[in-house]
Amino acid sequence: MTDSTRLSADQLYRVCDPKDLPFLTTESIEPFNGFFGQERAIEAMDFGISMQRHGYNLFVMGNPHTGRFSFAMENLKNYAKKEHKPMDWCYLNNLSDGRYPVVLQLPAGKAQQLKKDIEGLFESLLTELPAAFESPGYQRMKSRIERDFTKRYDQAVDLVERKAREVNIAVYRDAGTIGFTPLSDGQAMDEAAFSQLPEAEREVIQNNISDLEDQLNEALTELPKWRREAAAEIRHLDSDTTRKSIQPLFAQLRDRYVHHANIIKYLGYVEKDLIKNVAEIVGDDRSIEVKTDAMRQQFLEENYGINLLVDNHKTKGAPVVYEAHPSYENLFGRVEYNSEMGALVTNYTLIRPGALHRANGGYLLLEAEKLLEQPFVYSALKRALKSHEIRIENPVSEYTGVSTITLNPQPVPLKVKVVLIGGRDIYYLLQELDHDFEKMFRVVVDFDEDVKRTPASVRNYARLMKTLAVEEGLAPLKREAVARLTEHSSRMAEDQEMLSAHIGELVDLLCEADFRRRQKGDDLIGTQHVEMALQGKERRTGRLAEKILESMLNRTVLIDTEGSAVGCANGLTVLQVGDVSFGTPARITATVNPGNKGIVDIEREVTLGQPIHSKGVLILSGYLGHQYAHDFPMTLSASIAMEQSYGYIDGDSASLAEICTLISALTGIPILQQFATTGSINQYGEVQAIGGVNEKIEGFFRLCQTRGLTGDQGVIIPRANVRNLMLKKDVVDAVKAGQFTVHAVSHVDECLELLMGRKAGTVKADGHFTQRSINAQVVKRLREIAKAKP
Repeated sequence: MTDSTRLSADQLYRVCDPKDLPFLTTESIEPFNGFFGQERAIEAMDFGISMQRHGYNLFVMGNPHTGRFSFAMENLKNYAKKEHKPMDWCYLNNLSDGRYPVVLQLPAGKAQQLKKDIEGLFESLLTELPAAFESPGYQRMKSRIERDFTKRYDQAVDLVERKAREVNIAVYRDAGTIGFTPLSDGQAMDEAAFSQLPEAEREVIQNNISDLEDQLNEALTELPKWRREAAAEIRHLDSDTTRKSIQPLFAQLRDRYVHHANIIKYLGYVEKDLIKNVAEIVGDDRSIEVKTDAMRQQFLEENYGINLLVDNHKTKGAPVVYEAHPSYENLFGRVEYNSEMGALVTNYTLIRPGALHRANGGYLLLEAEKLLEQPFVYSALKRALKSHEIRIENPVSEYTGVSTITLNPQPVPLKVKVVLIGGRDIYYLLQELDHDFEKMFRVVVDFDEDVKRTPASVRNYARLMKTLAVEEGLAPLKREAVARLTEHSSRMAEDQEMLSAHIGELVDLLCEADFRRRQKGDDLIGTQHVEMALQGKERRTGRLAEKILESMLNRTVLIDTEGSAVGCANGLTVLQVGDVSFGTPARITATVNPGNKGIVDIEREVTLGQPIHSKGVLILSGYLGHQYAHDFPMTLSASIAMEQSYGYIDGDSASLAEICTLISALTGIPILQQFATTGSINQYGEVQAIGGVNEKIEGFFRLCQTRGLTGDQGVIIPRANVRNLMLKKDVVDAVKAGQFTVHAVSHVDECLELLMGRKAGTVKADGHFTQRSINAQVVKRLREIAKAKP
């Protein structure tokens, strides 16, 4: 059995022979264009971009460091540059209600031109309008209107004044008011002189003054009407003067934009409103405030200017926008405020665009995790994609209950493809929790993590290294270095038949290898530089693994690598700390006694065992019943524990070691401590594959090597994991030298024979196991426990 299960050194590592690579250095090969091993993703991306229907947005799904972001960005840019430029977008003042700015859509480049033309119009207006109102012609006509009003006023007063002289009373004017005073010898009479007159004479004078006041009031009854008529004539004059002054200016613009009906319409609104509000530019005689050029310029810009929201005149093809921080405002835009006299004020010129505005007509790239971190954003994005419009709103106001006077800009029509980048867990979570998700993101671009290792793919992998080295400014690689990196890629993929597609890790390794090359003063990256880079990374991240090894060497953690013991076996575990994983052995113990409690998982009882580990322990009962208790009830009380384990334990890779330990405790047959075991079993005793097999083997080997290799030590793994073996060189060399062994088993019986050094036994024709075998001993012991009283 030992020979049939023992693996040769060649099975532990798949070598990449440098002689199979048709080059000496990567300098002589062509770079790799495209994305390594992502044919499925490229096909999905091509479909998603080409499918011009609503809801066909894309979700690029894969693990970090696989190049998924650069893959998405490069593909989008390649498609986008072949497409037409999208439209420009502007916001204009709503001259009928400033709270609702209106949106203006223009061909790419036209908005910038229109903005410059409008600014030129303002400069002309600030010159032409004041000049028109200061012209002699305007001043003469305005003076005539004012003289006509004054003349009618003076005529009415003169009539009263003539009648006053007839009764010896004078009319005087003081600060716009009219009064009456009696005369004596042609001189105005003061109060003292008037009081000395006889009472009858005073009464006559007072009656005359009263009659004159009545006549004056009657004569000036029409005065408000005259004033209104004069003001109307001046307004008409102002309007007519403004119209004649600005018509040539607007005519030039209309000729320039004759094919753009929306601009012609807006220019008409501006011209009409400008005529109505010309006093804001040229000033008003009644206004106390003097209008400066800056104030006039500000009035024009804040009322008639162009708020250029998105300018695509420099865009080549469709825009591809990546928003690194997809907050609500960064995505949908915002309305800014100015503080004036302690109050917050705003207008349409303070509307700012978001990433959706800039990507409109093209592609928007977002990271799903960052998108979901932001409040209100995901639901708002769905609303925008459903309604096909971008609304600039304040999402917090409806929850706070505090409302300020703000703008409600007209929504911008939206046509965009959104590409989300995220992990598989986020994709499946959204798919489960959000029923709209599948309708909004119909195309999944699944990014492969591994590529089949073939001669063609290895050559492409070498070309990829050439491309990465050129992009990063690194030295060319020798073909021996390429071969070593290929082997390491298979180790990262945990499969001799695959290569890892984690491009980020390859880039890091290349950069560090080039750093080692420069330290050595070499011209090319060789195998020794790659080895130094790998060893350097392992050294930097190996503190915890060394501490655990020290605790085993000084017997703080009890792990035996020689001798034998009943109910005790070495299991293999993998510890994951951040992005570092390493293997370490763990002692598994079991005890058995009569009773009916079944198999008690101590880890589960104290809530340290996670569900998958607990499942593995429960399967042990199924296996014992199926394998041994065919014609009698199986009753026993047993307990299993992972000794000196003080953290959470998950995974069922210890179930093979646990069943062997349990059988040892049940039969009293000792287990050889020179072996460490890993593997999962099913209820029929078949050994199933597990993860982290390389790290597990190397963890036990490191302990044995430090204590001293005897040639008897080894590990037992599932046969299904043989293809996953890419062990380190020192392990392979030790196996080749006969100092260490690796066994692969496919059934519990094979593992029992290795651990206990005796035959497991087979079922004879009478249904019983062969005598003096391990299995016969198990059946015998189970019968005894079943008969024993608890």
